[in-house]
Amino acid sequence: MKEEIRLEKERKIKGIISIILSAASFAGMAFFVKLSGDLPTMQKAMFRNCVAALIAFVMMRQQGLHYSVPKELRIPLLLRCCFGTLGILCNFWSITYLKLGDASILQKMAPFFAIVMSIFILGEKPNKMAIVSVLLALLGAAFVVKPGQGIVGLPALVALFGGFSAGTAYTFVRKVGLGGVKGPVVVFSFSMFSVLVLLPFFLLQYKPMTAQQTIFLILAGCSAAVGQIFVTKAYAYAPAKEISVFDYSQVLFAAVLGFVVFGEIPDVYSFVGYALIFGTALWKWKQTGSENASPLERRVADMRAGKNIHEHELLEEEE
Repeated sequence: MKEEIRLEKERKIKGIISIILSAASFAGMAFFVKLSGDLPTMQKAMFRNCVAALIAFVMMRQQGLHYSVPKELRIPLLLRCCFGTLGILCNFWSITYLKLGDASILQKMAPFFAIVMSIFILGEKPNKMAIVSVLLALLGAAFVVKPGQGIVGLPALVALFGGFSAGTAYTFVRKVGLGGVKGPVVVFSFSMFSVLVLLPFFLLQYKPMTAQQTIFLILAGCSAAVGQIFVTKAYAYAPAKEISVFDYSQVLFAAVLGFVVFGEIPDVYSFVGYALIFGTALWKWKQTGSENASPLERRVADMRAGKNIHEHELLEEEE
């Protein structure tokens, strides 16, 4: 028994370390995207999704999977691809104009939006705790967005919509996952869909890149891939309900990078928003890990960034 407890603790520690390394990698992805400068958003996203598609294809081959999606799940999978693509575009565009910490925390609204969208897509009814957590998180987002500040608030609104799109995508990931579609197939579908949709815009809006910009975008794609690998390891070591809250360390890494490299200092309203969103996530995590947590809350924790519902087996983010 003692040996089992020791091994369980070791797995949890490894899971926490892996999820923190994943968060650092995704913060690095955002950092390199910002460093790439004023390139078209489609061009930036193309690099990220090409890398994801390649890795997804390799994983499908390694697992001996064939591309197969039941007819009744093709529309949900298509919607997952659409919302996932929107989420990435909004995230990449907003990174250009927002402080890295602000962009990251608004992206982390996705699990709260997933609670809302699960009502309409999956027919799940949230309990009071879930409703309160969504309201508190939205209040925190309002402090970061700072409505009423004109053009200053527009990138934040776009980032928030990106969080909504990602949360909706996570919900569709769960829907197709429950139908038996494997994670690598879902990720490959999303990645290839994004590449095909972005390709015409990429060709029309292509802007010649310097060697430095090319390196930054390659590093962004590699950072995303490394982040996905650590996500896979993290959720193999420990369940989402035990380690998902540590994924919010991405905000800390992003804020530090923004301060050190770009001299970004979030204002007091952003700090209040960070505290509300992170505090709500921490409270939800503790409640979900308790014996009294509802089945929905456990599933929402497992849906953290869509990573536990099959997609954690390979890639994606959210990032």
